[in-house]
Amino acid sequence: MFQSLLPLAALLATTSAVVQPLNTTILGPYGFVPPVYPSPNATGAGGWEAAIAKAKAFVAQLTLEEKSGMVTGTPGPCVGNIVPIPRLGFGGLCLQDGPLAIRTVDYASVFPAGVSAAATFDRALMYQRGKDMGAEFRGKGAHIALSPVAGPLGRSAYAGRNWEGFSPDPYLTGVAMEETITGLQSNGIQACAKHWVANEQETQRNPSYLGGINGTIIQESVSSNLDDRTMHELYMWPFANAVHAGVASIMCSYNRINGTYACENSKSLNGLMKEELGFQGYVMSDWGGTHSGMSSVEGGLDMDMPGGLGLYGLVFGPNSYFGGNITNGVNNGTLDMSRVDDMVIRIMTPYYFLGQDAGFPGIDPSSADLNTFSPRDTWFKEFVLNGTRDIDVRDDHATLIREMGAASAVLLKNTNNALPLKAPKSIAVFGNDAGEDTQGFYNQVNFEYGTLSVGGGSGTGRLTYLVTPLEALKAKAKQTNALVQQFLNNTLIATTDISTLVIPQAPEVCLVFLKTWAEEAADRVSLDSDWSGNEVVESVAAYCNNTIVVTHSSGINNLPWADHPNVTAILAAHYPGQESGNAIVDVLYGDVNPSGKLPYTIALEIDDYNGLPTTAVNSTDPYAWQAYFEEKLEIDYRYFDAQNMSVRYEFGFGLSYTNFSLSGLSVATSSNSSITAAPPAQATLPGGNPALWESLYTVSVTLTNTGSLAGATVPQLYLTLPSSAPAGTPPKQLRGFEKVHLAAGVSETVKFSLMRRDLSYWDTTAQEWLIPSGQFGLSVGFSSRDIKLTGSMTVV
Repeated sequence: MFQSLLPLAALLATTSAVVQPLNTTILGPYGFVPPVYPSPNATGAGGWEAAIAKAKAFVAQLTLEEKSGMVTGTPGPCVGNIVPIPRLGFGGLCLQDGPLAIRTVDYASVFPAGVSAAATFDRALMYQRGKDMGAEFRGKGAHIALSPVAGPLGRSAYAGRNWEGFSPDPYLTGVAMEETITGLQSNGIQACAKHWVANEQETQRNPSYLGGINGTIIQESVSSNLDDRTMHELYMWPFANAVHAGVASIMCSYNRINGTYACENSKSLNGLMKEELGFQGYVMSDWGGTHSGMSSVEGGLDMDMPGGLGLYGLVFGPNSYFGGNITNGVNNGTLDMSRVDDMVIRIMTPYYFLGQDAGFPGIDPSSADLNTFSPRDTWFKEFVLNGTRDIDVRDDHATLIREMGAASAVLLKNTNNALPLKAPKSIAVFGNDAGEDTQGFYNQVNFEYGTLSVGGGSGTGRLTYLVTPLEALKAKAKQTNALVQQFLNNTLIATTDISTLVIPQAPEVCLVFLKTWAEEAADRVSLDSDWSGNEVVESVAAYCNNTIVVTHSSGINNLPWADHPNVTAILAAHYPGQESGNAIVDVLYGDVNPSGKLPYTIALEIDDYNGLPTTAVNSTDPYAWQAYFEEKLEIDYRYFDAQNMSVRYEFGFGLSYTNFSLSGLSVATSSNSSITAAPPAQATLPGGNPALWESLYTVSVTLTNTGSLAGATVPQLYLTLPSSAPAGTPPKQLRGFEKVHLAAGVSETVKFSLMRRDLSYWDTTAQEWLIPSGQFGLSVGFSSRDIKLTGSMTVV
């Protein structure tokens, strides 16, 4: 039976299969990660001083058993729960998914996914999305929103959860993390940045069990093996933004890091996160990501979620890696009480800082009814649910969702101004992504019929309504008395002469809607659109000389028909949330001028991508699963640039219905003092050395709307480090962007601030961010390959 399990992943992932070679070096849990002990105590640095004083006073009143309960999850009404302590007036903690909606509730909004937020390249929309989501979490009584996502970053185009995060570019993801966290926490709720770190594939993310979820582990989770520079410059980078933004908590991931599980990796948690980044909040495990007791506690884990054992921690009962083990460890002298105190202090400090100790809403009892993760029959502790049942927290958030859905649509092709549509009288709609969802409004499995607005897994949302593309098109067509024909069966479309389906008079425009499913716990098996999407396009385009394709996808798609002469326009609409149809029709008809930009690269061929997931191993060794990040810093556009490869659509690309120009690049020094290669020594604050966040230069350009329509675009600044930088440095890296709205004929000065960190590389010998000597290259344009202005400067 065990042997039959080994090739399973390869069978499921033939398109992207990477079978681990027999001679792969296997990193186990010992000897490959430098130990960093003890786990640092929180200090309240960065403005949390008053809150930590309250937390310490609270902890001083706790019994040992109460402290153990404070760091151990338990089944209850929310996805994660910390039990109340009524004698101290503490009502417990409610932790809820997820990154685009509060999931296990009713009457809540479903927002655009993280990949959609990134595609807007709009800081203000990123912030507002976080703010509006946070209001809904608070309204439902959730103290902690398990959001946002920086891991996966997007090393692999096939990673199943890329859509939950933002972009494979660490700078863009870092900005999105900071804006989202600031927005979420403006409501007095706690954000949780996840999944720390190098969590870049779903295949073998959890151990393989023999005999069910409570059985024997036969193979451990995959180990992400990467070097120190790659860790800092790619995968840690956006988490540094999160810590700098004051994030309350960070969730450690399922994978191992250089052999050791992420949730007990002392170098990662104690050394990188708590010491180097100065993180003052608490580390919680992903659900079932705890694999030890004392090793995890000493390694830096502060909260075990959901508190049970086995796969996903679903084996609830009296036994836990934490819980009674914490109590026993202190009593027998193997665990110092000071470590336990710091764990609870870290948990309670953001609670007080965000004012959750007074006037916080109670938990909506509907959460308990909808929580299939820990239904009521698994509870072994009492919860008083005194919140308003079925409270509607949606407010007017649909307005933002619609705006963001349109702003995140990326216009990839627009031949002869096929878009915007000019009130066509005859429209044909094709594709199973256009119509009503036929399997309900809670996406947990792939489905053939119905539009795809979000992906699956814990990162999804429970829709209360969904505006489909077909519904929105019919409403628009009614205004102009247009004829709309619909064909929603992909098999029929792909295998039928289209001329036999439509009325004899050819439609003025054929709109094809494609979708690509992605979900937690499974990597994508193909980059093609689902349900014979390529064949659908070919069939329609063979008949219709004005074929416009809209994709709803988790991210990267193979587009073999992009150069077809009858495919006149392509829109990548990503996962736009509940206002999907309205948002895309706004763009199709020109009510909104498209301004989205690709937050990733679309290659010419499927085989052009690197960083593929490990999908099978040739060993029964318990630690056999390894993912070597041999590409180092070369992911996405950095890879294609370094290898001088042509691409279909580059990172940052996106068309508009108007035209823009750039001129007048200038550079000004922001600092009055001389700049040194190494940052001046300063006391660590959240985010690391404060000097890393100081602006050293300002780059300015003039942006002009040279077209005839009002619109928005995104000037992008890319930096090329001097030749003195170490080998492997990418040819250029995004270090600035701004979404700018301009009326026709109007110009505006756009400024990019360059911080010390932006100008630095991570020196593995000095263990420091250093600015290299020599000449920096500055490139400003409308994408990573559409560079309009260049310049240079010497910093040190």
